[in-house]
Amino acid sequence: MNFWLWGAAGLVLALVPVGVVCFRGSTGDRLTGLELASSIVVLALIALAEGFHRNIDMDLPLTLAILGFGSGMVFARFLQRWL
Repeated sequence: MNFWLWGAAGLVLALVPVGVVCFRGSTGDRLTGLELASSIVVLALIALAEGFHRNIDMDLPLTLAILGFGSGMVFARFLQRWL
């Protein structure tokens, strides 16, 4: 295992407290947890692609990074009356 794979494992472990916030928090906290989880998953996928030396696998995290912000804004629009 190299440095990138250890970093990806640490990022996956960082999803545990974010998941707790997403399942047990208030509505605003859940939306914030969703945005943070999206960012952590993007970083973990980039670290995995670098760790396995497969540059072709960079397409998925880059697409998720672009679409993650937009999907969070869509959820915020639907949750507008409760926020």
